[in-house]
Amino acid sequence: MLNEIVRSRPEIALNDFLPIFLSSSLVLIFGVFFVAIYTLVKMGLLRGFFMPFAYLFWGLQTYCMYFMAVTIQVEPFTQNALMLAMLAYLTLPHLYFYLNEKADEKYEN
Repeated sequence: MLNEIVRSRPEIALNDFLPIFLSSSLVLIFGVFFVAIYTLVKMGLLRGFFMPFAYLFWGLQTYCMYFMAVTIQVEPFTQNALMLAMLAYLTLPHLYFYLNEKADEKYEN
């Protein structure tokens, strides 16, 4: 059964290896920049002026994830799951800081 699945998948061109490697690496790098800038702005260590840059890095990260998914020819379900993961990566830091603020308000003396 596994051999049939492996044979039915088209091979990835050798010329696509470098773009796949770079885009997958940039997903990680842009993700770190997004979270770092977002966190530092929320902590007050950076001015709010820098927040659009955090979202720019998230957009770049999402584009690199999409590019990688298309290049390695994933199934549509997997592509949708990856995009859903990117949406979660955008919203979870907001939820985290919202919950922290509410907990601080509730338990402050």
